[in-house]
Amino acid sequence: MDKITMINEINRLKKEKNAVILAHYYQDGDIQDVADYTGDSLYLSQIASETDKDVIVFAGVHFMAETAKILSPMKKVLLPVKEAGCPMADMVTYAKLKKYKRENPERVIVCYVNSTAKVKALSDVCVTSSNAEKVIKHYQDKPLMYVPDKNLGTYLKDKYDLDMEVWPGFCCIHNNLNLKIVNEMKSLHKNASFIVHPEAPLDVVKAADFAGSTKGLLNHVINSDLNEFIVGTEEGILHQMKKACPNKIFHILTPDLRCYDMKLTTLEDVYLALKEDQFEVNVEEDIRTKAFIALDTMMKLS
Repeated sequence: MDKITMINEINRLKKEKNAVILAHYYQDGDIQDVADYTGDSLYLSQIASETDKDVIVFAGVHFMAETAKILSPMKKVLLPVKEAGCPMADMVTYAKLKKYKRENPERVIVCYVNSTAKVKALSDVCVTSSNAEKVIKHYQDKPLMYVPDKNLGTYLKDKYDLDMEVWPGFCCIHNNLNLKIVNEMKSLHKNASFIVHPEAPLDVVKAADFAGSTKGLLNHVINSDLNEFIVGTEEGILHQMKKACPNKIFHILTPDLRCYDMKLTTLEDVYLALKEDQFEVNVEEDIRTKAFIALDTMMKLS
């Protein structure tokens, strides 16, 4: 089946099954273009909680599809590639976090949405990179534990002088960024502004002209008077940046900024997910109800 025919079939199946396609900014451009909604974790979570469609096809990774199911339990949630996971989400386990909570009952557990449903169920509140600063302000005077991303956690701890312990997890692609790479790119593109996601190490974030979530970075380049940018996050966001700002110049900080799991999904996978109802994501109800509280608290505070 050629690409145009497949896109037409996807659109036909969407109507037939009353389905909506959600795609994260880190998906390939073809997937972003066929989606009904493209965005970051916060935006897609909001869409998942509000949609009136019967079926949600989530072009992303497993924790995102789980989050959609937690927020919309009556919907059928499909993950086109069941193997699409997130190494960072797997760096904090239910058993280890439960043990930590037992030993540190005074600490509020702040959980990045890049985590499993079971970890969310143990947490007091969730955050995304878009709303982390807004949410964390409500807990500034309390002892905290941030899971699982040490880099975003360290960024928040440093900026707001928090009494916060940080779990030693990380995003495999952002964590590899360093000042040597940044300085080399700055010397190559002297007129470019360096922007970065706070999943990068703190020294890299502090070297940036602007730091923010994927949506924050996109909004920044759209609204900026500058015309050239070095982009320090997963390369999928360049698709939206180039669409929104065709006359601006974008350089990815390093070719290594490519998430293997996000790029597993193809147009054919989206088509087959709709055609065959594969692969459905479910969350045990007792876990779902507890995880919902942490996510709902986030929504209310943001």
